[in-house]
Amino acid sequence: MWDDLLAGEELAYLTTEPPRASRSVPLPAELHPAVRAALARQGIDDLYAHQAEAWAASRAGGHVIVTTGTASGKTLAFNLPVLDALATEPKSRAIYLYPTKALAQDQARSLAALAVPKVKAAIYDGDTPREQRWQVRKWANLVLTNPDMLHVGVLPRHDLWADVLHNLRYVVVDEAHVYRGVFGSHVGNVLRRLRRMARVYGAEPQFVLASATIANPGELARRLLGLEVTVVADDAAPRAERTIALWNPELLDPELGLRASPLGEASRLAAALVQRGLRTICFAKSRKAAELVHRMTVDRVDPETAARLAPYRAGYTPQQRREIERRLVEGDLLGVAATDALELGIDIGLLDCAISVGFPGTVASLRQQWGRAGRRGHGLAVLVASEDALDQYFMREPETLLGRRVEAAMLDHANPRVLDGHVAAAAFEGPLDDDDRDTLGDSALERAPHVPDLRKTPRGWVYAGTDYPAGRTPLRSASADAFSVVDASTGTVLGIVEHERAYSTVHEGAVYLHLGEQWLVQALDVPARQALVEPFGGDWYTQVKKETSTDVEEPLRAERRLGLELTFGRVSVTEQVVAYQRKGIRDQATISTVQLDLPATTFDTEAVWYVPTDSQLEGLEQMPTLLSSLHAAEHAMIAILPLWAMCDRWDIGGLSTNYHDDTGAATVFVYDGHSGGVGIAERGFDQFEGWVADTVRLLDGCPCEHGCPSCVQSPKCGNLNEYLDKEGALTLLRRMSISA
Repeated sequence: MWDDLLAGEELAYLTTEPPRASRSVPLPAELHPAVRAALARQGIDDLYAHQAEAWAASRAGGHVIVTTGTASGKTLAFNLPVLDALATEPKSRAIYLYPTKALAQDQARSLAALAVPKVKAAIYDGDTPREQRWQVRKWANLVLTNPDMLHVGVLPRHDLWADVLHNLRYVVVDEAHVYRGVFGSHVGNVLRRLRRMARVYGAEPQFVLASATIANPGELARRLLGLEVTVVADDAAPRAERTIALWNPELLDPELGLRASPLGEASRLAAALVQRGLRTICFAKSRKAAELVHRMTVDRVDPETAARLAPYRAGYTPQQRREIERRLVEGDLLGVAATDALELGIDIGLLDCAISVGFPGTVASLRQQWGRAGRRGHGLAVLVASEDALDQYFMREPETLLGRRVEAAMLDHANPRVLDGHVAAAAFEGPLDDDDRDTLGDSALERAPHVPDLRKTPRGWVYAGTDYPAGRTPLRSASADAFSVVDASTGTVLGIVEHERAYSTVHEGAVYLHLGEQWLVQALDVPARQALVEPFGGDWYTQVKKETSTDVEEPLRAERRLGLELTFGRVSVTEQVVAYQRKGIRDQATISTVQLDLPATTFDTEAVWYVPTDSQLEGLEQMPTLLSSLHAAEHAMIAILPLWAMCDRWDIGGLSTNYHDDTGAATVFVYDGHSGGVGIAERGFDQFEGWVADTVRLLDGCPCEHGCPSCVQSPKCGNLNEYLDKEGALTLLRRMSISA
């Protein structure tokens, strides 16, 4: 039904994934009759083989992570042992953790529909009325909440939750791949604190995690929990035949890398598909983009079809979202333009086509989006490329996208910048002693003497402060000394920015992006740690000019790799923002340059760095060729690193220099952009050969001659993309690859 649409110069690649039959087994004989009857009412009389595997591992008393594809029944895999336990012993308790309130609400509806006797599920989050909270604690035996509420609302008041903790049998962590980077590092500590308090009250709960397909599910679970887990990864669910198309908008200016609007291309495809009666979802990266795709699609179709289209984004009220979800499930809606609020596992029924506007940042996310297509039969999945380096790389190298193992989710719960707040919070919850090493980890006890307000007593380390330590430890920042970003008109806190990033992202006059939306910074109040912003609809963006230096503090690993000395270790990074430029979104032209007078910031982090040999630099030794080649190589490697570690290029920093005092030679550094590091640089060290090979393919395939936003130019370059030699970088990286 779409073959005639998938034609023309824009079609970069077309393939078909064959269908896959399911592998099913009977429901386990030992399953509680009430649960069996509830499943029968839903028409479920057998399990996929991976669901049965998860059941067996849970029944054996182990911890489990289920990592299978979209729509593979992961929810039933973790519900089954929990519902069986609660039906058998209603006094048992279970806690379900979700990264978003919408997902918890979706699961609550699903549990209500199952209607297993004696299972009493309730949501406990920031929206739960205070007068209902004691009721949830008292009567619910399945509590749905989120890590933030567990962190500040449950664990510090564990005395109110004594009955829940004493009887805690299961903890379910859904969408576990979301818990990576700084957020994941914090959640890893929250889960360890939960294990500790459950043990205090006499319980040893089992953990069941569910994740999208990632490269390191066992490692992720171990880092989150501090426990060994069984990995269930052999997906036995059926999969319909699926056509996959990579769509590259027309190239308008090869040297600048400018292409036709991906939003316009996506709306054109969506309009053609819905007019053929095909249920279509289009994923965009921001609310504004989703609204634009929706409006452009409406303009392209007849009024009757237009009435069956809707945008879906996180900014709607719960009632609005529920109404859109209901219309989707019932088939009343034909087309939806959505942000990634619908990327996670919310049940939205049977769809035919999924269009992703721009690579969503990870292969795992893209596969989740594409997994929405083909729920009724043969499906269509499309990636419409933006001008970004990774998008254009995939258009030229489709097999590196379609044949690639998905990325690894990285986190580091022992990063002191993350850990210290949780050590204080744990001491507030109860004195810390050596017995807590088994739950909190050795690093927590080693940090205790260095955490302010902790005092050593005969009972252990106790919290001697007067405040509430969990309340000043935000889960999405590696720094307690963070800046709040505040909507000046309403006083609403939009988000937080780590201190070391604030001067480069929320300086006065900056265009700040929050959840894909643009805001203009009116003022930066440094003493108050606050940036006041207003909505912004202009057609320009800002880019800072900053001076950066790195000092090697401690090399941790050094190896001879690709013919050169490669090192991973601890560094300190000093940055000073000195100016910013306003630049046009479409033509990248500089509109104005504004000088800034801001203090320097220094933070400790982890880095990988390499020192090219004389033979690898032959012909590139003269300035400015040397610096320009190293600089371009640094940019391209940062652009491609998210393929190996689940991160964004904004999570990574870099420095290239023709001479560095600590190495005595020309050196390229790539470092974690978060204080203390979260494992991204170490992942680059471990995968260095593949990382360099991917970077060579990125540069070699880009059609520009001197470098463009699709290869060596970076939207966050502190030197404003000056001194970049694409050809020199390619020469260097090719020579490194040949040395393998």
